[in-house]
Amino acid sequence: MAAGLSTIALPGVARAQHAAAAPPPKPAPPDEFPLTEAASIEVNARPIAFFDPNDHAHLRFGALEYRSGLVLTSRFPGFGGLSGLRLDAKGERFISFSDKGNWFTGRIVYQGRDLTGLAEVEAAPMLGPDGKPITTRGWFDSESIALDGSFVYIGLERVNQVLRFDFSKGFTRARGEVVPLPPAASKLPFNKGLEALVFVPKGMPLAGTLIAISERGLDAKGNLIAFLVGGPSPGQFSVRRTNEFDVSDAVLLPSGDLLVLERKFSLLSGAGIRIRRIALASVAPGAVVDGPSIFDADLGDEIDNMEGIDAHVTPEGDTVLTMVSDDNFSLIQRTLLLQFTLVA
Repeated sequence: MAAGLSTIALPGVARAQHAAAAPPPKPAPPDEFPLTEAASIEVNARPIAFFDPNDHAHLRFGALEYRSGLVLTSRFPGFGGLSGLRLDAKGERFISFSDKGNWFTGRIVYQGRDLTGLAEVEAAPMLGPDGKPITTRGWFDSESIALDGSFVYIGLERVNQVLRFDFSKGFTRARGEVVPLPPAASKLPFNKGLEALVFVPKGMPLAGTLIAISERGLDAKGNLIAFLVGGPSPGQFSVRRTNEFDVSDAVLLPSGDLLVLERKFSLLSGAGIRIRRIALASVAPGAVVDGPSIFDADLGDEIDNMEGIDAHVTPEGDTVLTMVSDDNFSLIQRTLLLQFTLVA
């Protein structure tokens, strides 16, 4: 398998334009749904003053310190189901997407260090190789995202495919191209497939590799199946599964630490999320990687179905983690945007 993967030609690491940095052309307001073309939408925001609503002095949560958060709503019926996001270097412009195969792009508005809202928000359908919305092919459950300069990778969980979009060619109007994956990816379980993507940049171990982690595809020992696609050492590895947590996203820090966002739900214990820190240097074909939890939260805190995580560094040198939740288009769930400072 490694020999076959080594022939996959992923794009080079250095790009002239970061996909999340450029503002999109201004589209018209939506007049139909599902979307067939780009549309400007309005998103409303309500602040979340405290992550722990029962203890307003509680700011430190493991290795994270709460900064601010928002509850996001919109009259646009397609808004919701957000499964991930990637930010520009300033933590302002963003690319997000729903599990219904739609892009959401725009700008985060701050007052000082606090989130206050979203501006210039655009919704657009993801387009396949034929220029038609991917949903016309039965492709949906877009669940994971990675950036390499102007290239955006999107993982489709139900069909266990990865599409690559070149945002320098039309922004969200770019057509997705199928990225070859190892045959084992197609055998991942239905609705528990590729859930996290990370592209490793130049200067780090595995530079040029697309890391793909499944939500709950299990190997023979009950650990989570993951893949190294392209790069210097393609192959398959595992992430140790503990306490019945499933993977929902991941982000690579400049330090070389891989942060893996996980969640679990049961009728007995309720819902919970955590973030594990894993050294990128430990990731290799055949390895079983593990790392300590640096953040844990449950329904006593202001969480929901947290599915996306990204990181940026402020001019003051703070590493800020941004998380977003998937409301599953449910009236009893919320779309949350949360930010924390990584302090340890």
